[in-house]
Amino acid sequence: MLDLVTALRYVDPLRAGGSVPGVVETDDLGTYVVKFTGAAQGRKALVAEVIVGELARRLGLRVPELRLVDFDPVVAADEPDTEIQDMLKASAGLNLGMDLLPGAADYRPGMIRVDSAEAGRVVWLDALTGNVDRTVHNPNLVVWHGRLWLIDNGAALIFHHRWATAEASVGKRYDLSAHALGACAPDVRLADEDLGPLVTVELLEQVVALVPDEWLAGEPGFDSVDAVRRAYVTHLAARAVLSEAWLPEGFATAEQLREAELRRAARTRAGRPAWLQEVPDLHGKPSVETVWEHHFEG
Repeated sequence: MLDLVTALRYVDPLRAGGSVPGVVETDDLGTYVVKFTGAAQGRKALVAEVIVGELARRLGLRVPELRLVDFDPVVAADEPDTEIQDMLKASAGLNLGMDLLPGAADYRPGMIRVDSAEAGRVVWLDALTGNVDRTVHNPNLVVWHGRLWLIDNGAALIFHHRWATAEASVGKRYDLSAHALGACAPDVRLADEDLGPLVTVELLEQVVALVPDEWLAGEPGFDSVDAVRRAYVTHLAARAVLSEAWLPEGFATAEQLREAELRRAARTRAGRPAWLQEVPDLHGKPSVETVWEHHFEG
């Protein structure tokens, strides 16, 4: 099991993400970013965080320390937002905390030098686990003490949202052309040679065993928690063997990403009433063009 800590103080919600995690102080004198079971993404996002995060750690990638957090909503009684309060009240019991990295900055291209080997290992892991949510728009990477750290792996393991079709997707190649590290010339072939042999049934069993039973219980189509665990292990082990089928083939150029952004913006404008056609898309994130301008300036 992951180490268990108890929440003592709910400091603040982090509204940047859709799951609205919160900064929480605990009885081990630690401060964690806690993702809650009552959030819209539900328990499966936490399952993915544990499996992918702990697999990444065992493969030599940097991931904040994970803890199970026993959370009593009483510690957040002063939170004024009623919607957040509802989520916290629905999250009594075990939740997942990630060690807060004070001063960490969101990664953007050109911020630090990431060599092709390190980039390849991150991209390879994302391809193995079906994580399409580490893009130039939404890197889910931070820089701390000059090094790259992986965060927010909850969108990975796409297959576990529909177990009935999981077997058919074992060799699926996901579109990672807009990956956040695509400009770093990721050497996914080298990563496959180095990491592929490490992803054994035994390693996967160790990682999957870290997921609490209650997050796996009641999964439709399975007669026990052990059966669910075996399904995760079987799928990922089979996928690791079939890497030739899903290794990313290439990454979009800056120009291709700009064109994709312009097409997206045009589709957005086309769906607006005439009086809104000239209003820019203010979605709160930098455009791909802005991101790549930063990269080339760097």
